Formats: sequence, C-alpha cells, structure tokens
Amino acid sequence: MSNLNGRIALVTGASQGIGRACAIELARRGAHVALAARNAEKLAGVAQEITAAGGTAKAFALDVSSEESIKEAARAIVAEFGKVEILVNNAGITRDILSMRMKKADWDDVLTTNLTGAFLLTQALMMQMVKNRWGRIINITSVVGETGQAGQANYAASKAGMIGLTKSLARELASRTITVNAVAPGYIETSMTAVLTDDQKNAMTQHIPLGRVGTDMDIANAVAFLASEEASYITGHTLDVNGGMYMG
Repeated sequence: MSNLNGRIALVTGASQGIGRACAIELARRGAHVALAARNAEKLAGVAQEITAAGGTAKAFALDVSSEESIKEAARAIVAEFGKVEILVNNAGITRDILSMRMKKADWDDVLTTNLTGAFLLTQALMMQMVKNRWGRIINITSVVGETGQAGQANYAASKAGMIGLTKSLARELASRTITVNAVAPGYIETSMTAVLTDDQKNAMTQHIPLGRVGTDMDIANAVAFLASEEASYITGHTLDVNGGMYMG
C-alpha cells in the first residue's frame, strides 16, 4: 500500500481506543496528524507516542458536542497545518438504556455528539478539500447502525445516520475527487466494550464467524486503506470490519 507522506490528517476521539490506533497508523504511514478529543492529558500521551516513533502529531482540544468548540478547533488545526486532507470522524459516546426508560437528554447527547458533531466538523473543513480537489472523509459508524441493538436506540440511530450522511456527502463531493466512506466496526475490544460482563462478551463472540473479537488495529488498517490512493475509486461505501457477525 502506498504511503501517506505529507498528507494532513485529523482524527477525532484520538485519545484512546479506535481513534488512538487510527492516528498512530496514519502517522506510521507518513501523515501529519492532528489529534482531537476532550482529554488533553491522554491526547498529549498519544502525540508523544507518535513523535517518539518519528512521526508528526499535535493535540487539539475538541468537544464535538459543541458547535463553538468545533469551529475553534477547525480554525486552530488549519492555522497549524495549513489544511486537512484526511478527516476521520471517530468521536462518539453511548448512553445505553431501554427505549421505554430513555430520557430525552440521553437521546440528544448521543445524537449531538455522534452524528451532529461529525456533520458540523465535516462542514467546517470540506470547503478547503473542495478547493484543493482532493480529500478523504472516513466516518466510524457501527454494526449496530446496520442491525439495531436493544438498549441502544440512540446509539444505533446515530450510527445509522452516519451511514446516510456518508452516502449523501459522497454524492455531493465526488466531482472534486473527495471520497467519503464509513467503517463499521463489530465487537472491538476497547474501553467502551470493557464495561460488558464476561457472559455478555462470550455471548457476543459466539455470533462472530471468525471466532474472535476485533482489535483497534483491525479498524485502523481499514481506515488507512480508505485514506490511501488504492481506495481512490471507492466512495459512499460502508466497510464492515466485524469478523462476519453481520453480512449485509
């Protein structure tokens, strides 16, 4: 696979888990990476990890649930790097509870963070991609956005919305050589899934044909591929990385 030397990438939710893995892998392939999240201490650690390996990275405070924070971070990142060519919308939260008990705040918080935040950040950066006539937008959705999940109506709706957003933006931006794709992780071992009980984890693993849970690097490798020139003829696509637990 060709390298990403000199490309400018922005990864949200880069302080841990999938976002951290994506940032490290993009940097390993030569991209200069803007790391964005709310946890400044963890972000600094990821930036140090990348620079220690010979890469280029800088941390930026970003709360994707805040429109003002999105605008400020976008301005700061462009001021630092000059542009953003690869955008990985990864930041997300869960507020799991059965629908009959779900409060409006639980719904609003998840949709605002996971979906609206991704849209607003993309909107803040897409014009520059249009002017440069090149870009890669990669949205991290989820298998539950394709299958649904009891107790996760808000999260599933936000991730299904990401798939619709991906397809719509792909149609709008294709003429400017900007691809827009999504990666749909299945059961990935991260801090978000660490709260599950052993019984829950075992039950989920039984539904994975490959017989194992995924890793953050499984997702990072998929993201790096979609950011590469080898993926230049792929747009509007949702890449399932789930070990076969869902085959759409």
